[in-house]
Amino acid sequence: MREIQFREALREAMSEEMRRDKNVFLMGEEVAEYNGAYKVSQSMLDEFGADRVLDTPIAELGFAGIGVGAAMNGIRPIIEFMTFNFSLVAIDQVINSAAKMLNMSGGQFNIPMVFRGPTGNAGQLASQHSQNFENWYANTPGLKVVVPSNPYDAKGLLKSAIRDNDPVIFMESELMYGDKGEVPESEYLEPIGKAKVVKEGTDATVVSFGKMMKVALAAAEEMEKEGHSIEVIDLRTVRPIDYPALYQSVKKTNRCVIVEEAWPLSSIATDLAFNIQKNIFDYLDAPVLRVNNFDVPVSYAPTLLEAVLPNTERTIKALRSVMYLD
Repeated sequence: MREIQFREALREAMSEEMRRDKNVFLMGEEVAEYNGAYKVSQSMLDEFGADRVLDTPIAELGFAGIGVGAAMNGIRPIIEFMTFNFSLVAIDQVINSAAKMLNMSGGQFNIPMVFRGPTGNAGQLASQHSQNFENWYANTPGLKVVVPSNPYDAKGLLKSAIRDNDPVIFMESELMYGDKGEVPESEYLEPIGKAKVVKEGTDATVVSFGKMMKVALAAAEEMEKEGHSIEVIDLRTVRPIDYPALYQSVKKTNRCVIVEEAWPLSSIATDLAFNIQKNIFDYLDAPVLRVNNFDVPVSYAPTLLEAVLPNTERTIKALRSVMYLD
């Protein structure tokens, strides 16, 4: 094991898969000459050349469509969006073409491709560049949606996504690219659709994914200082969701808080809360609570930004509520 950055883990995953399979290529804005907007593809142009690391015009709809066509012909494109806010320009290709092609072709065309890039708030980027679209894409049959929270999972899950025969939405965060974590030097894969128990506990379960895992873990650690044992689950994948792992944890702790950066209406947290109460209601000793972005556009002003985002204090308040401590 060695400690590397999140961006380095992603780069290793892509490079290893491109060495393994000549059909894998990377395409997007600034991925080649500029080494990636966030330096994720640093030096990949030097190793793989301009035929496999392709700079594109600022035309997401166009290069997403090229990727779908390539995937229909058995090539495995990795399409990088500089941010998933910009994926809205390409949403017709992602949802109407990539996600539906296998079904509409009667099983004739797999679409083995990855759409990857950052999602959510990344500081003072204002309303148009601070949105979460995990639940949008997770609501689309035919897509898989992966949201890793650390370098180890980022590498293992991205390698699995590249090898998958279905289109995968792979969501990262600008605020995580510099995060460091232990990653093996040897090759490994992490399965898509499997949650991970990051911290064992007995008094309540906190469920999260992506960069909100930092909030979940910080809240659990603060509660532990008061003598409370909090279990923390990292979903890692929000389509498909590993409900068996989630149910197993809540059956043990009997309480659940869900932390998610997206807006509350029709969120991943909404679906989790519904299914927990529907399928294991008898195990609950308190209502399932959600900690989401407040239902307003994300502001540029740092004080307003801090006020609307999920944080440790709101998560602790929710935990104390389900444990009847307040």
